[in-house]
Amino acid sequence: MNFFYFLTALLLAILGFLDARYLTLVHYKKIILVCTQNTIFVDCGKVLQTQFAVMFGIPLAVLGIINYSLLIIDLLLFIITRRRFFQSWLVVQTAVAMVASLYFMYLQIFIIKSLCLYCTASAVISFLLFFLVFSAFRQTVLHLVGGFYGLVIKRIFFLFDAEQIHETIINFGETLGKSKLVTKSLSRYLTVDAPSLKQTIAGITFANPVGLAAGFDYEAKLTRILPAIGFGFQTVGTITNRPYRGNPPPRLGRLPKSKSLLVNKGFKNLGADETINQLIDRSFAIPVGVSIGRTNSRRLTTQKESVKDVACAFVKFEKSKLRHAYYELNISCPNLYGNIDFYSPKNLEQLLTEIEKLKIKKPVFVKMPIEKSGGKFLTMLKIISRFSFVAGVIIGNLQKDRNDPAFDSEEIRRAGRGNFSGKPTWSRSNELIKLAHQNYRRRFVIVGCGGVFSAQDAYRKIKLGASLVQLITGMVYQGPQLAAEINFQLPELLKQDRLKNIHDAIGISSVIPDKR
Repeated sequence: MNFFYFLTALLLAILGFLDARYLTLVHYKKIILVCTQNTIFVDCGKVLQTQFAVMFGIPLAVLGIINYSLLIIDLLLFIITRRRFFQSWLVVQTAVAMVASLYFMYLQIFIIKSLCLYCTASAVISFLLFFLVFSAFRQTVLHLVGGFYGLVIKRIFFLFDAEQIHETIINFGETLGKSKLVTKSLSRYLTVDAPSLKQTIAGITFANPVGLAAGFDYEAKLTRILPAIGFGFQTVGTITNRPYRGNPPPRLGRLPKSKSLLVNKGFKNLGADETINQLIDRSFAIPVGVSIGRTNSRRLTTQKESVKDVACAFVKFEKSKLRHAYYELNISCPNLYGNIDFYSPKNLEQLLTEIEKLKIKKPVFVKMPIEKSGGKFLTMLKIISRFSFVAGVIIGNLQKDRNDPAFDSEEIRRAGRGNFSGKPTWSRSNELIKLAHQNYRRRFVIVGCGGVFSAQDAYRKIKLGASLVQLITGMVYQGPQLAAEINFQLPELLKQDRLKNIHDAIGISSVIPDKR
C-alpha cells in the first residue's frame, strides 16, 4: 500500500468513525438528529428507531465505532510493521464490513423503506474502503481466496462426482463470461499488467505465460471468462472431426493425496462443425488455440483413415473465419479406441506429411507423450523438426505409469480405468522439457505442461526451457485464482534472479556448460 492509498484509507476510516460516533451520541444522549425528515424516501429517525438499529442488544452505531477503530489501528500497524498479517486483517475486515453494509442497505430500501443519510454514508465509506484495500492488496486477496477455496469450497466440491462438478463449473464460467460487468470487475483484481511477463512467440503476443491446457474446456465455453481471471492464453478441445460423447463413465476421478486427476474422457467434444459454429462470431481477448485430435470412433480402423480424419478437422478450421491464434496437434491421448499409433517414426511422419499439404497458416504445436524413453522422445522430435509448419511442442500429456512415486499407493490401487494428470506428471515432463531444450531450443518453442500448482512450479518449467506453461489440475486443487497468483509472483521471482523479462529465464537451468 503506497502513501496515497494509506492516507485515503485512513481518512475514510476516520470519517466512518466520526459518523458512527455521532449516531452513538444520538442513541445514548438523545441528541436531536440533524437529518431531513418526512421526505418521500429519507427519514433518519424512522430508520434509527426500528428493531434493525440494534443487533445482539448493541446499537449498530457502537459496532460501527468498533469497526472503524479497528481499521484505524490496523492501518497504523501495517504502515509501521509492513507485516502481511495486517494486510490480511484489512482485507477480511473490509470485506465483512462491505457485506454487512449491503445487508443494511437492503433493509433500509426494501424492508424499512426509508433511508438514513448517516447510515448510507457509512455504507458508502465501507464500499470505498473495500475497493481501496482490495486494489492495494491484490496478492493478499488472492492468497485468502485460495485459502478459503482449499478449506471450504474444494471440500464441498469433492463430496460430489468429479465430472458433475466439472460440468457445473464450466457452465457457471460460461454464464459469468457473458456479463461484461463481471468480467471487467474480475479483470480489475485478477489480471496483471507486467511488462516483464510479455512475450511474442511464433508471431503471437502473450501478455503472460500462463495458459489453460486442452482437456478442460472441451466445449469451448470459457473463452470470455478466462482472460478475466488471469490466464494469458487457452486451448479449447481437444476437438475432433466428428463429435464424441465420451468414453463410458466414470470419465473423471480424483486422487487428492497424489494431487492428481484420473482422466478417461477420450476426446469428449462437440466436433469440429459445432465448435466452429459456437465460436465463429467471437473475438478473443487472449490468444485462443484449438487442439485437434483423431475422432474416437470404432469406425476408424486403419492408420490411413485416422490420418485423413485428423486432416479433415484441420481443413474445417482453416476454411472457417474463426479468430483463433494457433493449433495444437494432440498425438498423445492414451484413452482412444483401437491401436492407432502416431508415435512410431513412420506413422508420425505420415501424419505430419498429410497436414503439411494443407499449408496451414497458423502456428502448430504438437502435444507430446511423457511415457517414452529419452531416446524415443528425441527420435520423435527429430522427425517433427523436419516440418516447418510446426512451431513448437507441448510437454506433455497424461501419466500412464502407475508406479510413479508421486502416487499414493492406496489411491492408485483403487483407481479405475484411465490415466493421470497433476503431480504424477511433474518429474517426467520436467526431464523431457530439459531434454528438448538442450537439443532443439533453436528449433522449437517449448510449452511446459504437467503438475503446475504454484508460481514456483511454473518458473521451474520456464527455467528448464519452457517459454509458456499450461495447467488444469493445479486450478482444480488450488482454486480459480491460481493463474492470477502465478502472474503476481513471477515478476518477483525474476527480480530475485536479476532478470528483466520472462524470456531471459527460459532454459537457464538447462544450459549445458561449455567444456572448453
